[in-house]
Amino acid sequence: MPEIKHRLQQVCQHIENYLQEFGREPGSVQLIAVSKTQSVAVLQEAIKAGVTVFGENYLQEALSKITALKSNRLEWHFIGPIQSNKTRDIATQFDWVHCIDRLKIAQHLSRYRPANRPPLNVLLQVNTSGESSKSGCLLDELTELSAQISTLPGLQLRGLMTLPAPADDFEQQRLPFRQLADALQTLNEQFPTMDTLSMGMSNDMRAAIAEGATMVRIGTAIFGQRK
Repeated sequence: MPEIKHRLQQVCQHIENYLQEFGREPGSVQLIAVSKTQSVAVLQEAIKAGVTVFGENYLQEALSKITALKSNRLEWHFIGPIQSNKTRDIATQFDWVHCIDRLKIAQHLSRYRPANRPPLNVLLQVNTSGESSKSGCLLDELTELSAQISTLPGLQLRGLMTLPAPADDFEQQRLPFRQLADALQTLNEQFPTMDTLSMGMSNDMRAAIAEGATMVRIGTAIFGQRK
């Protein structure tokens, strides 16, 4: 599957171009390859091409991949909605969780994080578009939720994530990302470990990088359209 290597090179080049365009430091954005619905064979090809960080949405699918690929030095990010009954496996198997929007889920992850593993890096998911169908806490809930989660053992509160409503216009794409960046800047004064902005996907990566993304979650641009 040489096309994966080619697409990956293109994505990495785009990222560096955008960093230069908006006056940011080279290498200041981490690429997360969103591999939901992709097979272990496809992930192996991505690993050969240089991918070491994968984002997964579906727990059972992810667990089989983590087991199959355990001989590789990989970093696993859980980026999908979390149900309470899935928190034990997520806390045990993942390095990052991007999608915490309520205290109960964070408490479960804290309880189940193994003591012999480093703290689980967690991000608060923010509903920047105000859509009732979207997961995420509201901007005005962030300070209280951050204060509650920052004290939980086994977790390291690292920042914010958003999945805004789609927009075709570049300036419209930038608005929710700017909101998230402003929120993080305010929170960082009280919670210094909050230094991460997970925002931007294949279709709005440029706007996210323009507003300070430190992680972008890219699936289609690396793996092609999902079947």
